[in-house]
Amino acid sequence: METARPASLASPEAVRVTNPGGSSPFVLTCDHASNFLPPEFGTLGLAAEELSRHIAWDPGALPVARRMAEALDAVLVETCISRLVIDCNRPLDAPDLISAISETTAVPGNAGLTEKQRAARIALSWRPFHDAVEQIVDKRLARGAETRLVSIHSFTPVYKGKSRPWHIGIIHDEDRRLASPLIAALKRLAGVTVGVNEPYSPADRVYFTLERHARSRGLACAMIEIRNDEISDEAGQRKWADLLTGIFSDLGLEEDQKEIRQSAIGHPVQPVN
Repeated sequence: METARPASLASPEAVRVTNPGGSSPFVLTCDHASNFLPPEFGTLGLAAEELSRHIAWDPGALPVARRMAEALDAVLVETCISRLVIDCNRPLDAPDLISAISETTAVPGNAGLTEKQRAARIALSWRPFHDAVEQIVDKRLARGAETRLVSIHSFTPVYKGKSRPWHIGIIHDEDRRLASPLIAALKRLAGVTVGVNEPYSPADRVYFTLERHARSRGLACAMIEIRNDEISDEAGQRKWADLLTGIFSDLGLEEDQKEIRQSAIGHPVQPVN
């Protein structure tokens, strides 16, 4: 499993955009890509080993997203600061935007923040991430490029003592244009247990990035959650990235477009070029 980055590898960036001119219709985001804490936050009062846990990031998600982006020639937008500082996949009024307790772990450095401190964190990480996604999407739409948003996440095998049997979950709301064919393709894989709106659903407030940048524009979107023990090493990351790349490549076929159109609810679908 990946571990926290040492200070010598600290990145001054809050957000990183890879392949902004990608030809793929897919724009990938990795909202919890990093466990990096800028030096001014110290460890937020946590022991160093806590920073390698899921409370700080989505372990394994970024290598999968990067491999997919390269193979698909897709844009990738990733966060470079831990969600312990601020969760970029939450609305600004969410109670867990800056968590004083993450899962069951108290985060002392997040307790009792002033409005000024909260505003500084928004400006540091949340705003740059969403500005970057917005600019990418706006530029693509301005030039008439078909655009579908997919966010890549990972989840823990056990959460608050409850085991999670799914190897991968697809999260979606009532717009199933992308989720339906993706779920169907995954369910055809032998030995793979697929969660549909598991282990999370939009009701859990985990769909914010897609709501803000895709649903608001009528763009097809879906959220992918991979159980993090499946992608804890390079072999697992390669396996899932390659499986998903193959499925996403096939979604460009006309027969899959028919399925996307049939599952759309109130949203016109642009034809594939």
